[in-house]
Amino acid sequence: MAHDNNGPQSDSAMLLELLRTPPPKEQARSARNRAAVLDAAARLFAEHGVEAVSMDQVAEAAGVGKGTLYRRFGDKSGLAGALLDTRERVLQEAILYGPPPLGPGAAAEERLTAFVDAYVDYLLENLALIRTSETAAVGARYRIGAYRFWHRHTAILLGTTPDPEHTAHALLAALAAEHVAALLPELGEQRIRAGLIRLARSAMQPPSP
Repeated sequence: MAHDNNGPQSDSAMLLELLRTPPPKEQARSARNRAAVLDAAARLFAEHGVEAVSMDQVAEAAGVGKGTLYRRFGDKSGLAGALLDTRERVLQEAILYGPPPLGPGAAAEERLTAFVDAYVDYLLENLALIRTSETAAVGARYRIGAYRFWHRHTAILLGTTPDPEHTAHALLAALAAEHVAALLPELGEQRIRAGLIRLARSAMQPPSP
């Protein structure tokens, strides 16, 4: 596995690019319906909370049939995932092509802590949506395309550690939406963020002899 963090032409960047979920290609009418549904869902979720909004309410607000909505998105977790797609791509773009330390050009430890810090921003801003998409079924989080991207990026940065793949999963476990949502009322955002950054830095340290 390559551990070149110097830019988007590196093998690691190309591997990450392959894991990105491309925007859907649709006919004009389908694209309009999709946009109407996502706009309606975003508005209703923001006003009432994800858990309080039904798929029927989203269909009515979007002006589409319930059958169309269910065929397109499956359930609320699918709708949440679709809303997150664009927001995920913004962070992925910054990781691949943005300025350091989040983007290429910084040392691995700096990039890892910058990723954790940026991911916490993304997570807290979209906590209810991410929680819905990650907990829809047993193991749902690990089948999401974005998780594979976050894991590969983290494992590449941890490339000098004894087991990058496992360590990346362990670090990302602390960033699970269900876990953070449970801790947030007790610890607050600042302590959670600081603790996660400490965890990232400790993961980079060589094992004791």
